[in-house]
Amino acid sequence: MNRPVLAATLLSITAGASGAEDWPQWRGPNRDGVSLETGLLSAWPDEGPDLAFRADGLGAGYSTVSITEGRAFTLGMVSGREWVFALDARSGALRWSTPHGAGYRDGRGDGPRSAPTVVDGQVVVLGASGRLSSLDAGTGQTAWTVDLIGELGGRNISWGISESPLVVEDRVLVSPGGRSAGFAAFDRESGEPLWTTAGDEAGYASPVVVDLPGASHVVFFSGERAVGVRPADGALLWSYEGASNRTANIATPVVVPAPPGAARVFLSSDYGTGGALVELRADDEGGVMATELWFTRNLRAHHASPILHDGVLYGFSGSVFSALDIETGALFWRDRGVRKGSLTFADERIYVFTERGEAVLLAPSRGGYEERGRFAFPREDRSRRNTWTHPVVSNGLLYLRDQDVLLAYDIASR
Repeated sequence: MNRPVLAATLLSITAGASGAEDWPQWRGPNRDGVSLETGLLSAWPDEGPDLAFRADGLGAGYSTVSITEGRAFTLGMVSGREWVFALDARSGALRWSTPHGAGYRDGRGDGPRSAPTVVDGQVVVLGASGRLSSLDAGTGQTAWTVDLIGELGGRNISWGISESPLVVEDRVLVSPGGRSAGFAAFDRESGEPLWTTAGDEAGYASPVVVDLPGASHVVFFSGERAVGVRPADGALLWSYEGASNRTANIATPVVVPAPPGAARVFLSSDYGTGGALVELRADDEGGVMATELWFTRNLRAHHASPILHDGVLYGFSGSVFSALDIETGALFWRDRGVRKGSLTFADERIYVFTERGEAVLLAPSRGGYEERGRFAFPREDRSRRNTWTHPVVSNGLLYLRDQDVLLAYDIASR
């Protein structure tokens, strides 16, 4: 077996931010793209922050990193095979690599798309061809594997399975897609199937947990609609189609603060569709009633999920960066100062990684676009693909990946 060779160049090590925290899954601890980390730079020098390390050998793909207990986990395709990697989170040195089946090929970009989910020493990964696996975080040994397409009659989608698996207590939830297994849950320790719910084609979005009094559940944004699914038995609790484009629903739903007795979620897709704020309330029959509070075409999220901060929803509407009032959907402002990309929030700043490989630091504001720094991914390390991996902020470092290369920048303030 040919193991991928990964090289890391260590340039600097810092003590990290004063309020450091891990980033153990897709979009961070709460799947909202928000880090609670503090002690970070409020502005960048003209040349950008210092580079902490460079690691290469990760192969093709769009998987971002998940960080926990000093290790960074990601996926990539090397020599036609998919691999799971564990790196030292502060130096980039390879700790282990484990093969994960045949690589996925697509004319618009090869390799895996999802981020690992790391919990209690377990790394749960979902490959672009539908292979769901659990690995030991310390050794990389595979505990169990399920072929969602072959074993459950799922069906791959046109750009490859992209969702990041969700772990809820003792189970792993995913959406294989297809008539026999639109949604599914597996025992986290054994990989045994617990239930499947027939129906929807898989979407590209990752599921999130909604804490609704008396009816907490998981929201999936499938290829057809948004649905609420009870994790205990797979029962469908509600459905909403207004924000679905039925082509590529990619952006992760955003859970929004709600009045007592309710929950709210923002859903959005591009291809001319738009976004909606939906309120959820438990009914008297064990179900949930979903009500659209407002709909707008001013935030049409393509692949990047929006960020909610202080009552303002920040995100890309197509290729235009926009800020909306979460209560009404009214547009505060829109600006083309930063090109289409993905975003993360930490320590009162918005971190954007554009499709063309630029990192941009923004200050959140209802008054308009406020830039606090910008630098480019080094030309010699840039691939010929769009940089669709999302930025990650963890333990005083900003992680940016473009295909084979992962760069970590020191953003801790002194």
